[in-house]
Amino acid sequence: MSTTTASADSTTTPPYEVAECRGVLRVYSDGSIWRSSKPSFNAPVDDDGSVLWKDALFDPVHNLHLRLYKPASVSSAKLPIFYYIHGGGFCIGSRAWPNCQNYCFKLSLELQAVVISPDYRLAPENRLPAAIEDGFMAVKWLQAQALQAENPDPWLTDVADFSKVFISGDSAGGNIAHNLAVQLGAGSPDLAPVVVRGYVLLAPFFGGTERTRSEAEGSKDAFLNLELIDRFWRLSVPLGDTTDHPLINPFRPNSQSLEHLNLDPILVVVGGSRVC
Repeated sequence: MSTTTASADSTTTPPYEVAECRGVLRVYSDGSIWRSSKPSFNAPVDDDGSVLWKDALFDPVHNLHLRLYKPASVSSAKLPIFYYIHGGGFCIGSRAWPNCQNYCFKLSLELQAVVISPDYRLAPENRLPAAIEDGFMAVKWLQAQALQAENPDPWLTDVADFSKVFISGDSAGGNIAHNLAVQLGAGSPDLAPVVVRGYVLLAPFFGGTERTRSEAEGSKDAFLNLELIDRFWRLSVPLGDTTDHPLINPFRPNSQSLEHLNLDPILVVVGGSRVC
């Protein structure tokens, strides 16, 4: 559990809750923030030993870690690399949550791939573009590993094919993956010798001041309903800006046009009842 406290005059009204997210984040009227050290739901971690994993520090400035996974029994000399960036509306979530771990176990085993799941700074303590910047740092870390000639980490370098990298994310992670695709461009030349081959966006988290049909007509009882979506955006949008910010709404007039950009292949997956 962590708490960020803002200074307040003892004569003022006691702070009251102004926002809550999934029981793991509470924001108070004086600016203080409470975070639970536990995930938003209880689920067992399905670690049966078929996939090996470990953590690595990729950003010492912000104390950000990523989790690496690889099959215990490798079927080929070199394995592709698959990034999975967790969701949570830019406000909650972690590489260490059981849903994230179980998904990465399954990805690594069934894809026969090295899976990399990075954390990123969360809002409202760190509003956008912090999460996008951290996603970029996570892939730059991989480049540093590929270039490491004197002290390579054999746990990774002995099995990883740095020329076959894919970047994926769900919800907020899908937004990060999209913005990385735009930033890196086709062939990801700034990451050489790392080569990104494609992106998978799972229900990517975008927004806008103009309501979409699914937002206007979506069920209020949905797991991710419009009220919660708006709450996530209020806590994560850059101060003084709106959900038409280019990182949030790529289709507004002030956003960079995607029409003529040279991008790697991108697969976008959304659910039939998704509010988006």
